[in-house]
Amino acid sequence: MKERIQKFGGWLAGMVIPNLGAFIAWGLITALLIPTGWLAETSLDWDWDGLTGNLVGPMIKYLLPLLIAYTGGKMVHGHRGGVLGAVAAMGVIGGASFELASGAVGDPPQFLGAMAIGPLAGWVMREIDDWLEDRTPAGFEMLYNNFSQGFAGVGLVGLGYLVIGPVMSAIATAFGNMVEAITEAGLLPLADIPIEVGKVLFLNNAINHGVLTPLGTVDVAETGRSIYFMLESNPGPGLGLLGAYWLAGKGLAKLSAPGAMIIHFLGGIHEVYFPFVLMNPVMIGAMWAGGITADIVFVAFDAGLVGPPSPGSIFAYLTLLPTDGGAIAGVLLGVAAGAVAAFFVGVVLLRLFPVKDMKDTDADSDIGDAVENLPGMPMPGM
Repeated sequence: MKERIQKFGGWLAGMVIPNLGAFIAWGLITALLIPTGWLAETSLDWDWDGLTGNLVGPMIKYLLPLLIAYTGGKMVHGHRGGVLGAVAAMGVIGGASFELASGAVGDPPQFLGAMAIGPLAGWVMREIDDWLEDRTPAGFEMLYNNFSQGFAGVGLVGLGYLVIGPVMSAIATAFGNMVEAITEAGLLPLADIPIEVGKVLFLNNAINHGVLTPLGTVDVAETGRSIYFMLESNPGPGLGLLGAYWLAGKGLAKLSAPGAMIIHFLGGIHEVYFPFVLMNPVMIGAMWAGGITADIVFVAFDAGLVGPPSPGSIFAYLTLLPTDGGAIAGVLLGVAAGAVAAFFVGVVLLRLFPVKDMKDTDADSDIGDAVENLPGMPMPGM
């Protein structure tokens, strides 16, 4: 089981790690340019909503999933597989939306769908090329190659739009409704289980704004503060996770962790830590440990914020603290406890289930088998 988990994590790492720089670039752009970002607090009179809609939104909705899908396809069948993976991912992006029981409607970034259809597209392209190799007349290679890829793209876009996209929508809807049911049942710490899984699948805004913020708004009207505002937005667990990678990680993940910590904790852009979980799925255990621990502290101190923090940075938390001294202590202790718990559990998990550096291609290891065809790696037999 451990070897299978490592192999699966190595495969996901092969799609995520090469694109970490793009995630961090998007995180910096988001932290700077959204209406509640760092530059918006200055005297600059820019169209912050326009920048968000024209730059920040398209990058996370299109650019990052397409990079993931391209990388997944390229791992299987080189550049042709990567191109077909990116084309197929557009079908998933177009076919995915969701509607929660609360009435919230959304269109989340399709990273999970890109991870599914990218390698599939690479495999399809490889099989088509193998079948056509001995059947292509001399001089017609370019014609056959281009049209075979085009027809395959049409078919996979249809598959993504009609099948994979709706499946991703069903997953998004299920997670949102699960969070809503758990919170309404009064089992707040356990709500972190679906919340953290949904977050790393980039459903964080759907869960936060579609489920938790409406509940928190009602709570504030009655008590003056609400714990619901902190269930998804708490920056502590993500800080602990990234700290664990900084201490116990390897390669590009280890080197990228410090910068991601700044963007996440100070900038409030939680999305930058999601790839660190996706590349090694067992790390969701660290997020659960941090989130549940923080929520228990929040409940014990009757802590809450007076409004929804946007973005979810420590600075936003400090500006939305209630006036009650006990509740203030509860908020800060919860954030710190979440970071510590995620850090220690994350270090243990990384020791047990390490994500190997991309340069480590031991042919005898399962992870080596999973990542040996990463971009820039020599193909077997070469």
